[in-house]
Amino acid sequence: MPFLDHIVACNTHDLSKFRPFVVAGVAVGWVRHDVAAWLAGQDDVFHVGKDAVALHPRLDTPERRTQAVAEAGARLADAHGTPGLRGEEYAVAPRWGATPLMRIDRALVSLFGVRSYGIHVNGIVRDGDGMRLWIAKRAADKGVAPGKLDNMIAGGQPAGLGLKENLVKEAAEEADVPEALALTARPVGAISYCQEDAWGLKPDTMFCYELEVPPGFEPRNTDGEIESFRHMDLDEVAARVRDTDDFKFNVNLVLIDFLIRHGHLCPDGEPDYLDLVHGLRRGCADR
Repeated sequence: MPFLDHIVACNTHDLSKFRPFVVAGVAVGWVRHDVAAWLAGQDDVFHVGKDAVALHPRLDTPERRTQAVAEAGARLADAHGTPGLRGEEYAVAPRWGATPLMRIDRALVSLFGVRSYGIHVNGIVRDGDGMRLWIAKRAADKGVAPGKLDNMIAGGQPAGLGLKENLVKEAAEEADVPEALALTARPVGAISYCQEDAWGLKPDTMFCYELEVPPGFEPRNTDGEIESFRHMDLDEVAARVRDTDDFKFNVNLVLIDFLIRHGHLCPDGEPDYLDLVHGLRRGCADR
């Protein structure tokens, strides 16, 4: 399996099956045509047209939009078996850093095709002139990618929390990393992809960090989401990304980016090098 296969898999989508989702005159997501037909029955919340689904103009504040869409999502779950609300909200905005137009429950993100954000932290242990990574194994009861390998720390970006605050929170929950150590993590870029799932479209951006931990440090999960941790050298990381599906689908992209930045994947030895570099930062417009 070439490295590039993972990028292709994370960017497999067909926008002809979707129409834009518009909030306050701004396109912020994508709704699949069959889901749009269900929304047409909630005309106090949605204006469903041939070319777009828009929130009703009476929903003129972020709070009203947030509440109305959550209530609509609950009705869809009852009527059509769409994902039930999870009680964790993401901000909905036209771009990162813009004022949010509303919030949306995490369970509804792909149903409305809004861009979600998250953090992924590679935990590094220096080993002489080289390095190893702490790799997590996801719990068997996880709803997404149970039992797959993962970064040492990863999590979605909830509304109302800064990236650094979220990193500290996730570091404590997932790997029992003290706050002082977590705050030494370095931001090293971002990766974007756009993938269809069972209910819609997932445009996603992952903010990537590197955290060097002392040789004696051992991560310990505290929230039940991780089964175990182990060291992995970069040769094994590269081989398992290249040859297997052992890692959670989007974690492969984070690791490919890490291997490129640290010179473990080089243009002389990797024929897909430029496609990999470009593919790590694709969006829904790059079909």
